Amino acid sequence: MAYDRYVAICKPLHYGSLLGSRACAQMAAAAWGSGFLYALLHTANTFSLSLCQSNVVDQFFCEVPKILQLSCTESYLREIVLVIVSVFFGFGCFVFIVLSYVQIFRVVLRIPSVQGWHKTFSTCLLHLAVVSLFLSTAMFSYLKPPSISSPSLNVVVVVLYSVMPPALNSLIYSLRNKELKGAVIKEAVRVECQKPYTSLDNFYCFYCFHNFYCALKPQNSMI
Repeated sequence: MAYDRYVAICKPLHYGSLLGSRACAQMAAAAWGSGFLYALLHTANTFSLSLCQSNVVDQFFCEVPKILQLSCTESYLREIVLVIVSVFFGFGCFVFIVLSYVQIFRVVLRIPSVQGWHKTFSTCLLHLAVVSLFLSTAMFSYLKPPSISSPSLNVVVVVLYSVMPPALNSLIYSLRNKELKGAVIKEAVRVECQKPYTSLDNFYCFYCFHNFYCALKPQNSMI
């Protein structure tokens, strides 16, 4: 996403050539491949452990630190390796994103229009905030000292880095689509108008829907 914004803002005339179907397929393959290797590392490490305690994980999914706590195998070296690999993947992605946004901000700050600033920053800063939320909470979950660990804190942190980023990404980029936003509001108005209101309420509902439709309709089109 950061590279897409970088090309769209810094090199708009080359967008089609730099982000064609082949480039998108290569980036998707790289992301899926690295994710598969990372998951394979954790899976192989998990199956090589010997569990001498309870097999109940104190989390709503099989989080790696919780599984290591149940193991009676010497896990210090394993933990070091997992932390190094996790930091390598996370920090590498973060550096790439930061460098992309540094170039974006350098170009945007040269734009004389304040409206152009607002439009660009409203998209870029939201994406950067979601990425920062994911990386900061994930690193805190893996690197926090045992002295400040508690079941409630662990659940909150895990939700912040495993559930919130994909949910926020879907919400942010879906609501920025005018067609989808219009369809959602149109459906909400339709459902609201079907409620058993008085005739005056129904007239007001129809009036609001008509105004909303006219606002979405292109100026040069005809009803």
